[in-house]
Amino acid sequence: MRIVIAEFVSLDGVVQAPGGPEEDTDGGFAHGGWTHPYFDPAVMGKALAEWSVTTGAMLFGRSTWQTMAAAWPERAGDPFADHMNNITKYVVTNTLTDDDLTWNNTIRIPGDQALEQITKLRDLAGGDLVVTGSASLARTLIAEGLADELRLMIMPVLLGGGKTIYPSDGVLRAFELVSTVTSGTGVHVATYRKAAGAE
Repeated sequence: MRIVIAEFVSLDGVVQAPGGPEEDTDGGFAHGGWTHPYFDPAVMGKALAEWSVTTGAMLFGRSTWQTMAAAWPERAGDPFADHMNNITKYVVTNTLTDDDLTWNNTIRIPGDQALEQITKLRDLAGGDLVVTGSASLARTLIAEGLADELRLMIMPVLLGGGKTIYPSDGVLRAFELVSTVTSGTGVHVATYRKAAGAE
């Protein structure tokens, strides 16, 4: 299973709270829902639908999982919602127990076993293991060389600070552009794959 990081991201690299004002206010972040003015169903919706076809399972950090688990089950009946509700989901957490995992088809990965368990998942046959949101988890996977592909919807906005998926450890990591398309709202939908020979 390839590990794919799929994110809405601002020009200055922020991925925090793309969906709404109360989604994630950590650090005093005040721009929740910043993606809404730029969402283009024709281009971005098409890309999301295409990406879902190759998704074998989802991987979340605790906070993102809780946000998604509170939203998607009530949307049953919509094809994308049904996909989200039915697909296997993994959540990395030290605080949630198996009894807390009320969103169906969710499997807990203890935080202290995360890299070991995710590496084992990566070695299995199957579709893509997709990480969305989950900034600290995505950043760790990139830093550890476990992210095989980045699928980014780069919005034409600067947010001035917030959570990012990019490591700040001074290490150079090379990726190759696989595909790109620009929406009518100025969103750059780009897929980058780890460069050949890159760690």
